[in-house]
Amino acid sequence: MAGMLDKALGPRGRLKEGWSIFKESLLGRIGLTLIAIFALMALASFVPPMIDPMYHPMHGVDPHISQSTPPSWSHWLGTDFMGRDILSQLLAGARVAFMVGVSAAFMSIVLGTTIGMIAGYMGKVVDTLLMRLADMIMVMPTLLVVLILSSLFGQLNIWTIVLIIALFRWPGVSRVIRSQTLSLKTRPFIEAARVAGASHARIIFRHIMPNVLPLSFLYMTFRVTSAIIIEAALAFLGFGDPGTVSWGMMLQWVWKTGHMFKAPYWLLPPGICISLITLSFYMLGRAMDEVLDPRLRKEADTG
Repeated sequence: MAGMLDKALGPRGRLKEGWSIFKESLLGRIGLTLIAIFALMALASFVPPMIDPMYHPMHGVDPHISQSTPPSWSHWLGTDFMGRDILSQLLAGARVAFMVGVSAAFMSIVLGTTIGMIAGYMGKVVDTLLMRLADMIMVMPTLLVVLILSSLFGQLNIWTIVLIIALFRWPGVSRVIRSQTLSLKTRPFIEAARVAGASHARIIFRHIMPNVLPLSFLYMTFRVTSAIIIEAALAFLGFGDPGTVSWGMMLQWVWKTGHMFKAPYWLLPPGICISLITLSFYMLGRAMDEVLDPRLRKEADTG
């Protein structure tokens, strides 16, 4: 009955129904609002350097300032130890956070979803090989591996960090998608497609993939969070891209120059931003979980 209802609604109807459920979630609304604020910050990061070259987050320096100063009319969040504007750096950090988080999460989800569908549908030897590979990668601590690579090859650029994070974060997603595919491949519509002569690739990407994509999107929100935290940790430890201004890099500068307890106007903004952006994507994921799992909605209603 539920399957017939989904078919009658169609993709647009299911999307509209999911959006109406999402809007009722307080966590979802708060998370989406915070993400929108950070997105506006990322877009606004291009504005300060256009106003004055001294607001360039990396190279801009106030000619009248040579040390860290508290907030003022010309520098709303103050300046760092070189006289660079902290607000400009904070806005640039939002752009980097979105770039790293979304890029790494998207690549890991595409890889994990594809491998999970192939493993679940093909089964037997293919399933065993792919899942053992996933197990081996899953037990490797991502942050530790990146630290080892950084110590071996020197400081990594931002896109290398994104790629490494993506390559080490797909196994968990692949296992979830595999279990979903194992359930889907026994459904009548898959059997009908197989009888009609559809190829394995067509069945996987035309019939199975649309049914697992909502689950993939849910896990993408959580992967964005972990990617942002890993990049911030690497930058704080001194293994980030030295040519990129990120929130983790700002915290590293605060620590390295001895301003950790002297300049709260420099320390708090990047720390708060890292906490809020990871929290916002977590809230978005929890709201998406309620949309996909009716049991969670029932528990919320009874609670």
